[in-house]
Amino acid sequence: MFFYLLLVVIVLLAFICLHLRFSRWGRLMAKIPGNKSYPIIGDSIDIIKLDAVSSFVYFRNLCKDYGRISKMQMIGSAAVNLAHHEDIEIILSSTRFNEKQTPYNFMKPWLGDGLLISNGEKWKQRRKLLTPAFHFNILKKFCHTFNEHTERFLELLDKETSQEKTNVKPLLTRATLDIMCETSMGTSMHETSGSTTKKYFDALYDIGDVLLERFFKVWLHSDFIYNYSSLAKRERKLLKDLHNFTNTVIDERREYRQKHNITSSTGDEMFSGKVKKAMLDMLLENEGTKIDSEGIREEVDTFMFEGHDTTSMAMSFMLMRIANEPEIQDKIYEELQGVFGDSREPPTVEELSELKYLECCIKESLRIYPSVPFIARYITEDAELGGYTVPAGTIVQIDIFDCHRNPEIWPEPEKFIPERFLPENCVGRHSYAYIPFSAGARNCIGQKFAMLEMKTMMSCLLRRFKLEPVTTHEDIVFYADLVLRTKNPIYVKFRPRTKTMYK
Repeated sequence: MFFYLLLVVIVLLAFICLHLRFSRWGRLMAKIPGNKSYPIIGDSIDIIKLDAVSSFVYFRNLCKDYGRISKMQMIGSAAVNLAHHEDIEIILSSTRFNEKQTPYNFMKPWLGDGLLISNGEKWKQRRKLLTPAFHFNILKKFCHTFNEHTERFLELLDKETSQEKTNVKPLLTRATLDIMCETSMGTSMHETSGSTTKKYFDALYDIGDVLLERFFKVWLHSDFIYNYSSLAKRERKLLKDLHNFTNTVIDERREYRQKHNITSSTGDEMFSGKVKKAMLDMLLENEGTKIDSEGIREEVDTFMFEGHDTTSMAMSFMLMRIANEPEIQDKIYEELQGVFGDSREPPTVEELSELKYLECCIKESLRIYPSVPFIARYITEDAELGGYTVPAGTIVQIDIFDCHRNPEIWPEPEKFIPERFLPENCVGRHSYAYIPFSAGARNCIGQKFAMLEMKTMMSCLLRRFKLEPVTTHEDIVFYADLVLRTKNPIYVKFRPRTKTMYK
């Protein structure tokens, strides 16, 4: 009996191997370059050995070893990695390739069908519902909030000027979360329990590790197997803290609206300056018609995560790099002096629009350190990419990190050269060679919000403090996560500017 059972298993495995290799899908995938793989399991043996640091190197080596396109195969799935702007354009510019599956479906218990991971009609409906909340006329009304929280942030930095080094990430993370809560959610963090907030921060960092570990342990891709694992148990505990925080934010805004008898406002009122509209207000006003209470929680979870974590990491990298580029820092300061003089007054939107060189520096920092270094799509029809036919049913991983380092577009790609983004130097550059906020229909809905926030905080900070280097670009060890992170803290030394700045 055992012999016959073994024979059946061998025949079944042989059939699967032959099908995977010689079916149309298998023949097309076999032509695409990639690391050595084995029947059925593909690259799984190599992948399960990876950790957060080695996995980041692994993906970068795929680009280094195979160029613009490479493949990675695991049990039950395969991915094609793209790092060339022309191939990336084919995927991101077409609504035919908008679908997201693995690894985004691993985030579903956390973010549900929020804007980041939803597909089809639900995504279209949510995008249409949320887009007005990020209209530039709405964002201008939040400048006061940006300035208010920037001042609190700078007061914390004042206390750091006697230190030889400051870990910038936790300070920036708290500041950007404060801003996100008050602008998009209409809730002050000062009214939220400190223990609830701390649990949220801790869970936010830990959930990335959980999702990454699940991705590399390919047997955990099955929901059935995963739900009985110790990792799933850990995830459920983290989700409790994450959802508790966002539910608190939603409840506080509901209570505020009831207490102040706030009713829905028309689009004309939104743009006239009469109403400072929070994104959460728009969701609550459509509750029961265009979105249910669970949908509101999904979108709040999505925007609380995406709206502060990406921005805080972007500014952490920028501060580190500017500290190591004294000539560039001097140029920024000269521009700030030209616009503000010795004033410490908060910037207006009009003044921020004059800071062209600072904007170039932000863009160059996002080129070298894109907050989201990899994104993915699931293609449901064949696509011609990099000279190969990539078959339907394949995950396409878009390597933004290495796309931004293509020496054909970006000579000396590791060097910090803000002048790359002067208007005259952008002429003729491929529009998909620089995509820190993704591109196409599923681009980042909050990119104008993020740029306005970063320009506000950086312009105020660099007027008041001179940055001196501690951590260098060469010290950075990246590790794979939901956003671009470093293994070790990012340190910068803050020194007060001359007293003429304090008139």
